[in-house]
Amino acid sequence: MRKFVVIFVCCILFFCGCADYAHESVSDISAAQSDNVSLHTAELFAMDTYMALKAYCADDKPLNSAQAIIEMLEKELSVTLPDSDISRLNNAQGEKIELNCDCVELIKNALDLCERTNGALDITIYPILREWGFTTGDYKIPTPENIRSLLTNVNYSAVWAAENSIQLPSGYMIDLGAVAKGYTSDKIISLFKENGITSAIISLGGNVHALGSKPDGSAWKIALTDPNLPQTYIGNLEIVDKAVITSGSYERYFTGDDGTRYCHIISPFDGYPVNNGIASVTVIGDSGVLCDALSTALFVMGKEAAVEHWRKYCDFEMIIITDAGEITVTEGIQSNFSLSRPYEQNKLEVIYR
Repeated sequence: MRKFVVIFVCCILFFCGCADYAHESVSDISAAQSDNVSLHTAELFAMDTYMALKAYCADDKPLNSAQAIIEMLEKELSVTLPDSDISRLNNAQGEKIELNCDCVELIKNALDLCERTNGALDITIYPILREWGFTTGDYKIPTPENIRSLLTNVNYSAVWAAENSIQLPSGYMIDLGAVAKGYTSDKIISLFKENGITSAIISLGGNVHALGSKPDGSAWKIALTDPNLPQTYIGNLEIVDKAVITSGSYERYFTGDDGTRYCHIISPFDGYPVNNGIASVTVIGDSGVLCDALSTALFVMGKEAAVEHWRKYCDFEMIIITDAGEITVTEGIQSNFSLSRPYEQNKLEVIYR
């Protein structure tokens, strides 16, 4: 599923669910020049969204390689490109298909996360997403009979994975949109590390992932969108060496003939868009693919189950914003998060383990 659109402006201003809005200070530039590196940037449109890359390095070669990785993974992982690995798998009619190693690796990782979240994330949800029109733009409210029929082919545990091949039961289809950009950001951060880069930040459709700190040693500053008023920022988050990924109900939705607004986040349990009072979930952690998956899964779970999941696992932090504007922050990120001035009176709840 798509997360957020990015516009690349000036010193890379990311207008999205998460935004790196900090300008380059004199200390940033001095620190970079002292290491014989300078700021290099790139922007592109891929995976159906705008992307921006920003790294302090000696030349453009790492960014060029990063763009090549993005383009390669899009060709492998896209559910809409007819020649992609995923499209070949979805059209295999139950046959086992050999796939590229990245595709197999990501499917296996995604299946592990489906299991971890007890199906709140389910990569076999694609036929229902398509029926609602969220993958085609032809929006409609499916009949209850159609949803019940399609749900019979939604079950991640039915996916068979081997060393270099995947098999889906006939009638099943998968979509890796909930994990693809997170996986891609992990690959790019690894590439940057291999090239000796110690300071970088990337936004893949709003999936923000930072390598290290800014050159002067200060944290990257990320602005979080108010999901109930998307043109404004509700708070600021400081990060070092973290991914920050948000899923929200407001960036892609349609209003049906019945007057109800339907968002693109579909529950694998009943086949309907989630409507549980949550407006957005932001997940912060070391792994892009984990944060990407959990931002969707925790949204589906609802606040109470999301908090239980956080208490059970110790590999992420989160910020939940409700339709009513209430904000919940986990204790591990509390000191790094501050409300923007217009929101300082909003209710802010800190969750402890």
